[in-house]
Amino acid sequence: MRLSRRLIRKSKFFLAVVFVCIVVRLMPYFAPIHTADIAQNQLALEFSDRNGLPLGTILTRDQEHTAVVPLNQVSPQFINAIIAAEDSSFYHHGALDIKAIIRAINQAIHAKRIVSGASTITMQLARMLEPSARNLSGKLQEIWLAWRLAAGMNKDEILAAYINRLPMGGNIYGVEAASRTYFSTPASELNLAQASLLAAIPNNPTYFDPLQHWDRLKQRQKYVLNRMVQDGYITQKIADKTQTEKVVFQSRQRGIIAAPHFLFWLATQLSNTQQQETSPIFTTIDRPLQQFVEAQAQQVISNLAANNVHDAAALVINNHTGEVLAYVGSPDYFNEAKLGRNDGVQALRQPGSTLKPFVYELALEKKLIRPNTILADVPAHYAIPGAKLYSPTDYTQRFLGPVRVRIALANSLNVPAVRVLEKIGVPNLLERLHELGFTHLNQTPEYYGLGLTLGSGEVTLWELAQAYVTMARQGQSIPLVSTVNDSSIQNLKSKIENSTTWQLITDMLSDRHARATAFGVDSVLNLPFPAAVKTGTSSNFRDTWTVGFTTDYTVATWVGNFNGEPMRQVSGVMGAAPLWNRIMLHLHEHQEPADFAVSQGLIQLPICANSGLRPTADCNSVVQEYFYPEDKIAYATQDKFNLPPEYNDWLAKQQSNFVSSNLRIVSPQNGDLYLLYPSTEGQQKLEFKLAGNPSSVEWRLNGEQLDTQSTNLFWYLRPGNWNLEARSGDTSDKVSFQVELAKFKPTNRGFSVVNSQRILNK
Repeated sequence: MRLSRRLIRKSKFFLAVVFVCIVVRLMPYFAPIHTADIAQNQLALEFSDRNGLPLGTILTRDQEHTAVVPLNQVSPQFINAIIAAEDSSFYHHGALDIKAIIRAINQAIHAKRIVSGASTITMQLARMLEPSARNLSGKLQEIWLAWRLAAGMNKDEILAAYINRLPMGGNIYGVEAASRTYFSTPASELNLAQASLLAAIPNNPTYFDPLQHWDRLKQRQKYVLNRMVQDGYITQKIADKTQTEKVVFQSRQRGIIAAPHFLFWLATQLSNTQQQETSPIFTTIDRPLQQFVEAQAQQVISNLAANNVHDAAALVINNHTGEVLAYVGSPDYFNEAKLGRNDGVQALRQPGSTLKPFVYELALEKKLIRPNTILADVPAHYAIPGAKLYSPTDYTQRFLGPVRVRIALANSLNVPAVRVLEKIGVPNLLERLHELGFTHLNQTPEYYGLGLTLGSGEVTLWELAQAYVTMARQGQSIPLVSTVNDSSIQNLKSKIENSTTWQLITDMLSDRHARATAFGVDSVLNLPFPAAVKTGTSSNFRDTWTVGFTTDYTVATWVGNFNGEPMRQVSGVMGAAPLWNRIMLHLHEHQEPADFAVSQGLIQLPICANSGLRPTADCNSVVQEYFYPEDKIAYATQDKFNLPPEYNDWLAKQQSNFVSSNLRIVSPQNGDLYLLYPSTEGQQKLEFKLAGNPSSVEWRLNGEQLDTQSTNLFWYLRPGNWNLEARSGDTSDKVSFQVELAKFKPTNRGFSVVNSQRILNK
């Protein structure tokens, strides 16, 4: 009886244990893991150029280089190799391999160390999904997850999930990413030698790194091939031959073949849906052109190394479609020491003078200036609240005096551009620039001030290129397109009226003779076919730009330093222009572009280059310029040009008479008031000065002839109202001024302005 009770208790205990085991083993089926539950959403993106040539595969957002392929798109050689190396009985056991576990325990007991592992592919997948500590608790967690995987997925699904997560060295994960990175081939095309080498890496990706430890990897490959022989996948003869076969691994950088900055930028622009719908993603990049531009950027930087120039960027756009054909963000993306990962296409930099064409276009559009308008390139000063007096100057520190709009724009003169912006108003220009796509100019008009036309804001090379494409398209804006068959282009075209003014600006920017004063007739800006171009240099030579276009292409280039260091005397024409020139010549090597469209609704008439008016007999330089039809009457009736007073100081410094038919007294100026201080009579002097250098001059003060024929002289101040006249031959000029006794002693020396009258304290 007692034996019977003991037997019953043991039976109950045994049944309880069996019941618990059954319950535990069945529990995973109540919480199975299905393929959809572990889908890899953060994948690497594969890109090709417009013609299907591969550009590369880039990392996912979590920096893992991963590409997912179904099992039927992986070479059978790799599948056989990885199963042989990692779990030869994969298709014949469950989540756990009990035989392997028993074998591993026995080996460990006899050797008193771990000789072999017993992890199945399912258990390894579990560890990939949820890394756990290498202890009993961690191992139990791993087994539990492996059971759940086996409960919800079949063998092929588990194997597919596994091979797409295999660590393959560095930050490369999955057989597809490894195959494309190391061999530039899809996983479906791996041969036995390549497959066995890749299958050898996951056992210890750092120890068997193909780029660092080749000999170790070859030893592991030998093990993989021997396992394949044992499992009947290949013969020993094939294994021996494969072991000696030469296989070359490409650097992990070779995962990106071309346009790295573009690929990383594009990846941030694509939605998750776009990323998952297409593989590879067909971009608009032309790989041969891209690689040419990359090489030229490196060469130009090399040529300018002595000028402390280290970085460059470039964009090439198809004007007809808006497609980005080349995108270079830096000379070498992979050179981290030189900040190579910085993207010069998207970086915010001061644009120098590259915004000036949009200032002149808007002024022409609003009829604030005409093509024949004469602008004053003379010293000018602007009061800015809370800041120093703003006095724009040119790169050469020289002033040209009266200049036509064409000359002012083509030679990138600063003062005329500021004067034109003053007419337009900074708010109006900002509004236009926003329409053109300059989204980063998001400060108030007061923040930028009149310096906006000289580059006081910050823009990107991308924004500049987009705006110049609009100019090339005669005011019709179009978004820049980066992927083939981008449907957004169909709905985003817009027109910035009117086309006539854009044609005028294009004509001016393509006029090599107009820009000869600043750049010369045969500069690097001049091409053997029609091309409009504008350069820019930011303050302290930190940035140089060249942006220009033909009827077919727009090319935008930047040369400078990412770290903000100034270059050594490198202007736009020296820095970015040579790169622009090389790209343009290459683009049109086999076919020249068409001529630019003739300005519609305008007529060409001869004008005097100095006055912008109908030529007279004494005009020594006659040129052709465009006119609006409504201005033809004024053209026929005006031929006399008198420079306003704003030119006086400039004229006073000229060595020859600027307008030979006129005589100009530049000091004193008409209406000036001078103060004479008590006890200084006979000491304060006023200079009488003429512009130019006429052969003989007759001076008269209040009708009395002065005893001199010099073009300048000094006269002692005396109180009174004075009329000063100068005569030379048949020409003369008169001014009136006053001298009054002052009622106070001056404390400062210099000039001041009171009620628009100049008061001399001297």
